Amino acid sequence: MRDDIIHMPVGLFTQEPETIAASLASREVSPQGPATGMRLLMFYITRAGRRLSASRLKKLEKARKLLSLEVERALKEEEHRKIA
Repeated sequence: MRDDIIHMPVGLFTQEPETIAASLASREVSPQGPATGMRLLMFYITRAGRRLSASRLKKLEKARKLLSLEVERALKEEEHRKIA
């Protein structure tokens, strides 16, 4: 099995923002890191945006903010590893 294949759970984007962010940041869903998960989320928001209700879009935006914090954390961690 390839390590770079994305395995997204069915119905992930209908979950709560915390669940979406945690899943997209996980190595199971985004083996190349949380930035890959962010790209998936942004693609979904962009493609489905017009068909989403305001409340659903608000939850996805919250997931985006949570995931962006995780992306920042991962980048700082990677930077720290390069220095050490």
